[in-house]
Amino acid sequence: MSKRKSSPISDNTNKRVKPAVEEDVEDENVSNGDQEDPLPNRQLPCADEVVSAGIVESITLKNFMCHSHLGPFTFGSNVNFVVGNNGSGKSAVLTALIVALGGNAHATNRGLSLKGFVKEGESSADVSITLRNKGKDAYKPEVYGPAIIVDLRITRDGLRTYKLRSKSGQLVSTKKEELLSILDNFNIQVNNPVSVLTQEMSKYFLHSKGEGDKYKFFMKATQLEQMREDFTYIKTTKHITEDKVGQHSECLRDLKRKYLEKEDRYKNLASFDEMQTKLEELQKQMAWALLEEAERKYKQIQEQLEGITQQVQELQPKCAELKTVAQRQNTLLKSKQEVLQRSIDANRRNLQTMESSRSNRLRRFGEHMPTLLNAIQEAHRKGQLKHKPRGPLGHLISLKDPELALSVEVCLKGQLQAFTCDNHEDERVLQGLMAKVFPTGRRPAIITSQFLPSVHDTRSRGVNHPEYPSVLQALEIEDPVVANCLIDQRGIESILLIKNRTEARRLMQGKNPPRNCNQAFSKEGDQIFNNRSYTAEQTRANYLSGDVEEEIRHLQKEMENQKAQANRFQLQMKKLDEDVKQNDGLLRRTHIEQRTTKVTLLPLTNTYLQEIVTKISSKRAEYDEARTKTAELKASYEKAEQEYKQHKEQINTVAEDADPIKEELSKADQEVMKCKHHKKHYEEKRSAHLRNIQTLQANLESKEQELQATEICPERLEVRRTARSLDSEINRLKVKITTQQEQQGDREEVVRQYNEALENYKNMAQQMKNLTSFIKSLSNVMNHRLQVYAELKKLLSARCKYYFDSMLAQRRYTGSMTFDHKNETLSISVQPGQGNKADLSDMRSLSGGERSFSTVCFVLSLWAITEAPFRCLDEFDVYMDMVNRRISMDMMLKVAAGQRFRQFIFLTPQSMSSLPESKNISILRLKDPDRGNNPQRSQDEDQ
Repeated sequence: MSKRKSSPISDNTNKRVKPAVEEDVEDENVSNGDQEDPLPNRQLPCADEVVSAGIVESITLKNFMCHSHLGPFTFGSNVNFVVGNNGSGKSAVLTALIVALGGNAHATNRGLSLKGFVKEGESSADVSITLRNKGKDAYKPEVYGPAIIVDLRITRDGLRTYKLRSKSGQLVSTKKEELLSILDNFNIQVNNPVSVLTQEMSKYFLHSKGEGDKYKFFMKATQLEQMREDFTYIKTTKHITEDKVGQHSECLRDLKRKYLEKEDRYKNLASFDEMQTKLEELQKQMAWALLEEAERKYKQIQEQLEGITQQVQELQPKCAELKTVAQRQNTLLKSKQEVLQRSIDANRRNLQTMESSRSNRLRRFGEHMPTLLNAIQEAHRKGQLKHKPRGPLGHLISLKDPELALSVEVCLKGQLQAFTCDNHEDERVLQGLMAKVFPTGRRPAIITSQFLPSVHDTRSRGVNHPEYPSVLQALEIEDPVVANCLIDQRGIESILLIKNRTEARRLMQGKNPPRNCNQAFSKEGDQIFNNRSYTAEQTRANYLSGDVEEEIRHLQKEMENQKAQANRFQLQMKKLDEDVKQNDGLLRRTHIEQRTTKVTLLPLTNTYLQEIVTKISSKRAEYDEARTKTAELKASYEKAEQEYKQHKEQINTVAEDADPIKEELSKADQEVMKCKHHKKHYEEKRSAHLRNIQTLQANLESKEQELQATEICPERLEVRRTARSLDSEINRLKVKITTQQEQQGDREEVVRQYNEALENYKNMAQQMKNLTSFIKSLSNVMNHRLQVYAELKKLLSARCKYYFDSMLAQRRYTGSMTFDHKNETLSISVQPGQGNKADLSDMRSLSGGERSFSTVCFVLSLWAITEAPFRCLDEFDVYMDMVNRRISMDMMLKVAAGQRFRQFIFLTPQSMSSLPESKNISILRLKDPDRGNNPQRSQDEDQ
């Protein structure tokens, strides 16, 4: 259905219900009553027709329904009988054919879903069908070759997948769309009961008591039902399109209204252009009116420029010198800001640590360290830790010589606060405890290494000097785990402690350094290698010093001295602030004077223009340079002021050692005084020159405006109006232009909106025209197709009735087939033997064999008026007696003999031993199923 709906006016009806060519030649020779064979043998078709494309060459089943393996079954090109008792696999073959060629589960009457076809206990079922691909109707023969293999797999979940292969077995496609194209090309219709008629379908349509069911069977078999559904869908689509046309008509009116509005605004742009032209003309006159008033001021400006030029030349070297001083002072202050900050941070941390460690030495290693150790103890008591972690390591060691505290502390660094764990599980537990105790900030490091009961033997790798101890020898460590951790992590057995830094350099950097020694530390914390050395930034021990109170007193004394120095520095900064404020006042007065003395000079005449430009250009570079240097000097002072303010704020919070920067502050004081001296010396001259420079700057700005006159209008104009009069008219015209522009919007936007509205209107109008034309064409085509459909239905009904009567005559039956297309019923009446037509009775009054024979005649009649490469009939003779079975069989074989280019597959439980010998008949005999083994098949091809 979906394929037809995508192209509703395409003409596919001829292929779907095309009657067989051979039947057309009989219409003139067959009449009701006693007659000769209505289906005489005809001349065999040519070779290409015999190998008609689309017939089934073979089929193989695996784990399908209740069969583990069936096939491969090889079918002949004409007549095939699949013979076997119930359970032998006949129905499975037919069901597999339907499902593998795109049919749904409902069409098989064997289940509601595909997953029901998978054999119990198996994960999937496989069906492989080989279709012939020869002759003029072959599908992509250059790709598939002379045969197309359709492989179907059905999973236990009901998923259906296809693999389409060539004759050689090469995979070509896995898409369902490709299979549908193949089926459409071959005109294979497995859901059509005329192509494949199952027992259930036969019972429902043919043996049903309702005349409506037979009519449905006729409509479905001839594809008239499908055509009717297509017409219904096309009609619905047409109505939807008509509704859209109605909606678009309203939209088209709105677009036309908007287009006309935009067109009016577009036309109004013409008057706007006229006002713009007039404004430009007035501006040209204004430019030359201003130039006529400039001559009287030129001499005065020239005298002022000469005096200011001389003053600027005198001021230039002094400004440069003052700028250099300011830059040097700025660099010095910046470096003292960094030294001061580092000293502040270090002293504050040291003082806090020392004060907190009065009550508990552990607090030297962090404010939360006692809490962490309590948490570790509790976790170990609860069995959460296999081995109790050690730490902080600095708390578990002690010095034999207190003078070596700084050197050992610099050597071990962050390992003094570290912890050690025996295994990674304990490490994860410890990390969790630290996360709770230290929610923010840095956490102590964790070293994971297996705990050993004894200290490592370092005699072969450690240093052993007669005068100086190693770090390991200088420490008292009771816990072997702590000693081993420091040996492993820092190599303390290979580091010497030498109090005198000169002796340390001589010993380590001499020709024969100590064996097994890679570095040494002096009492001051200097680190000495055999080819280099580093001075320690730390001056006092924070963790390993012995006397806490002495350290606190020392820090407090230094803080008192620092406060006194900070007070002196604050007084100096206060004096500097006053000077800076005075400078700011001077700058503000200078700006006020600049504004009061600034004048607007009128442009010069065209006669003197070149001369003025030449003279001003020669001096302008000097004025700009002086102005730039003055601005730089001001910026330098402002920057110095800002930096001093920052220092003042920092000094207000200083409560630590100031000794390291006393000397630097003293130098800073001298530089400040020198800077103040220069500032006072040059300030008065600077103010006077600055006023003159600013006046000159105003004059130069005016000259720049004057020069614009020639740019506005290069040719001189004779102006009779004053500049005031022209300015008044220009302002009025600008207001009018602005008002109209606000009402209409930007010119480019108005043009864009007009073009966009015009384009939208044209597009919608064209779409409406196309849709209207499409609906008209569709209506014409539909009317023609409906007429053809009615004629085709009438023709097929007449042909079906004709062939039905002709085939009944084979047994000398008489009958009638009445179509009521209005009420959609099909009435069939049959009279066995010779008799009066008035005695005709409904098929239900016939015996089972006679009714089955009549049904076969009906099916053969439909075969005669429809087209398909193969036809399958399941147990057509189930209700026939021997006589009717023989007659029906002869009729079907004659039909098949006259249609060598078609394939016929008959499924029957009969032995078919009485069949005539023919090379066109193949018999596939299925063995009775062995309940313990898989059913096997045997095939006899009787030539």
